[in-house]
Amino acid sequence: MTVLAYRETGSGEPLVFLHGNPTSSYLWRNVMPSLPGRRLAPDLIGMGDSPKPNISYTFDDHARYLDEWFDALSLDNVVLVGHDWGGALAADWASRHPSRVRGLAFTEAVLKPMSWEEFPPAGAELFRAIKTPGVGESLVGNFLAGLPPEYARPYPTPESRVPLLKWARSLPLGGEPAAVVARIEAFGKWLGSSPSIPKLLVTFEPGPDTMLTPSMVEWCASTFASMEVVSRPEKTGHHTPEDQPKALAEALSTWLTSAAVRRELEPGTSG
Repeated sequence: MTVLAYRETGSGEPLVFLHGNPTSSYLWRNVMPSLPGRRLAPDLIGMGDSPKPNISYTFDDHARYLDEWFDALSLDNVVLVGHDWGGALAADWASRHPSRVRGLAFTEAVLKPMSWEEFPPAGAELFRAIKTPGVGESLVGNFLAGLPPEYARPYPTPESRVPLLKWARSLPLGGEPAAVVARIEAFGKWLGSSPSIPKLLVTFEPGPDTMLTPSMVEWCASTFASMEVVSRPEKTGHHTPEDQPKALAEALSTWLTSAAVRRELEPGTSG
């Protein structure tokens, strides 16, 4: 079994933070400290300080390694907080382990297969290029531009950046990749039919690279059961935990102390 690297602090009920592309658990360094409970944030396989095995780095691969990590630490009664692909992985894990989940929170997360027309135009142009063989390889390093150098440290060579490229090419646009679209649609059905699991979506005043447009936020609010949307006035780009950690932590803290999230899981729930 390959053990993912992770950071941990505190004690009590687990609060798990999942990052996306191209970040790592470092993304949550300024969000975790002010929140309650046992806080854990893994580095996804091939990212951060986690091992970089010779695998395909598909969504299925990431989910499999996360399954092993959750099981190795015997994590139950979990609240998951996900950004970017971390949101998709959180929803996927929860949909397959509902008896182990107390709540789900998202910010700028991948929660819906999108048409090219739904995606912000500037982003669509970039991702068309990223998904083009022979072109994306030269562009994937751009994802690290503007971020703290800590994020670039694990990726000194083109080979080491393969996980970043595979994640970028996995973005569900125009019905492709079909396997990713199917997986997102599957957990989307669960998100829409699990009213006993409280859910939170934290949004901000959108910046130029914001992924969740107002119409996408409205779709999430109307589609997913027990979904609360908290709209913060601060302006931010896609990397909300990096840009506005205090505001995000405040929204999470308020939600975590609500009666719906604090309740014990109902007895007899099966995974």
